Amino acid sequence: MSRVYIVTGANGHLGRNLIECLLKAEQEVHALILPGEQMPHFPNEYLMDVVEGNVCDIKSMIPLFADTEGKEIVLIHAAAIIDIRSNVSPLTYQVNVVGTKNVVQLALQYRVYRYLHVSSVHAIPEPKVNKLIRETKFFSPQKVHGGYAKTKAEATQLVMDAIQNQGLPGIIVHPSGIIGPDEAGHNNIVAAIKNFVQGKLHICPEGGYNFVDVRDIAHACIKAVDSGRIGEPYILSGRYYRMRDLFDMANTITHEKHRFISMPIWLLKMFAPWMERWAEHKHQAPLITPYSLFALASRANFSHQKASCELGFWPRDMYDTLKDTIRSFTKPKKRVYAWRRKVSFSQ
Repeated sequence: MSRVYIVTGANGHLGRNLIECLLKAEQEVHALILPGEQMPHFPNEYLMDVVEGNVCDIKSMIPLFADTEGKEIVLIHAAAIIDIRSNVSPLTYQVNVVGTKNVVQLALQYRVYRYLHVSSVHAIPEPKVNKLIRETKFFSPQKVHGGYAKTKAEATQLVMDAIQNQGLPGIIVHPSGIIGPDEAGHNNIVAAIKNFVQGKLHICPEGGYNFVDVRDIAHACIKAVDSGRIGEPYILSGRYYRMRDLFDMANTITHEKHRFISMPIWLLKMFAPWMERWAEHKHQAPLITPYSLFALASRANFSHQKASCELGFWPRDMYDTLKDTIRSFTKPKKRVYAWRRKVSFSQ
């Protein structure tokens, strides 16, 4: 039986890498992008249908399932808003929670072969003691910090409930902090690295986090479709790195000596609420918030042992990731392809 992959959030950092992997493997892809978005050129693009729609509008996603009769449908839900603000914004809730509810409803309606839900390690409650963080099957907004984490926890529990109570053939993956080349401009850590290598950023928080290459996440997601077990969550983490480690590696890669000042988390916390309110007043994305500092001060001690054993997930060295990421800052942008099969939905 032939197979078709449906990918939401196709124009995001992970979504683009997922589609590139699938098309290189000559798989049929139906990709969901927001109305008016443009996508880069891909190999074997003739295998892809592009649908303009929104996960918040369930009717706009129906064309994704066109011409899928008699095929195995694999639905990969990668659409999400990553938001470092302290509270849950209405848009983040609509996309991350309501959008997930809509996608799950369609997955059940069209009887998909597999539903792969891209969650986040932020959805997993952090233990009070410094011990290894492993997978769980219970998620609660009340047990995590920050607006983004709360929406991902609620959405992930929604998926787990559908798996356990409605027979959704679902698998959940929890990436840690994603870094990698060809990012579209929404990743705070990649933006910080870019500003640093361009000499625009000279302050470095003393904390760090668990970072992983976006390409390794994409390969693991695709592998999980056939190798993962229904109803099981998988942490896709890398290693813990301090922010100063990333900046030092960036200097080594670029053969530069950009100077930076390490600033204690406690000191940044004094200014973070003001910076968040100022960004909201200016209708801009905040650079630093109490939630982002909480994450940088967290233990981030995640184990990917389960994914390594069952999915063959072994993340590459961060030096190689940073080298490719920095190279992508300076190379010519991928052209937007002029021809594509495009499906728009109108009521």
